[in-house]
Amino acid sequence: MTGATAGPPGRTHLAVNRKVGAATQNQALQALLFLYRHVLEIELPWLDNVTRAGNAKRLPVVLTRDEVRALLSKLQGTPWLIASLLYGSGLRLMESLRPRVKDLALERGELIVRDGKGGKDRVTMVPAALDTPLPAHLSRLHAWYQDERRRGQPGVSLPSTLARKYPHGGRQWGWQYLFPAATLCRDPYTGLPVRHHLHEKAIQRAVAAAVCKAGLTQPASCHTLRHCFATHLLEDGYDIRTLQELLGHADLKTTMVYTHVMAKRAGGVRSPLDRGFASDERAPAARATAQGTGSSAPAKPFCRQPS
Repeated sequence: MTGATAGPPGRTHLAVNRKVGAATQNQALQALLFLYRHVLEIELPWLDNVTRAGNAKRLPVVLTRDEVRALLSKLQGTPWLIASLLYGSGLRLMESLRPRVKDLALERGELIVRDGKGGKDRVTMVPAALDTPLPAHLSRLHAWYQDERRRGQPGVSLPSTLARKYPHGGRQWGWQYLFPAATLCRDPYTGLPVRHHLHEKAIQRAVAAAVCKAGLTQPASCHTLRHCFATHLLEDGYDIRTLQELLGHADLKTTMVYTHVMAKRAGGVRSPLDRGFASDERAPAARATAQGTGSSAPAKPFCRQPS
């Protein structure tokens, strides 16, 4: 596989014969590009003839409102509060774990998402249903914070540039994580012990266990609650532009995918089968049986006979 013509058959084999996904195929392509360009220093005239795996268009998993309530009812404590923010504010999982005390404005019902996807900040809503649980959580967090300061424990982690600008910022109340980790870790930049936010695996495991306890058939995850937030707001009549801002989507086409999973989209259409028998709810076969003209034996399925 050292010749300039050895690349396409192997990579096309991945796409055509092995039926691998687009991500696996692109990973193989980048490995080949690095090998030929930087190690073997060989030009790739075959690159334009490579068969690429296409990205599948998948609809997001969306739960009904009753299913969301059942899921949340199986959570408690911090996992319940974070899952409520995922559904009530439309946050991604890491966006719910990274906020600090200063990013929460309860008097305005707003939460500032810092450094979201694409490195952008945005403002989203805080559900009124959390007007009591969130202040109670902040009260417990502040008592814990004061105890940490009395015991001389290290502060929270800060971005490297802010840590240099505010050397004592990690011990200030406003910079504390809303959901801090229970244990300390080592800062990768300074090597000093700091406290990070709660690990995402803890919430993912809690939500996965709640899905099983609630008996849901959909493969729901933490991100499913964000999909439910968007879809349920559309069903309530909110415009797509407002939803785009709340979700932080750069392209409106990304937000438009939720219009394909709305309950009103399919539920608002009347099936021709229902309209055809509107005058009589019974199908013709049922009417014929009732009149004594039909057979009581079940009809045989239509099967094509082998030639």
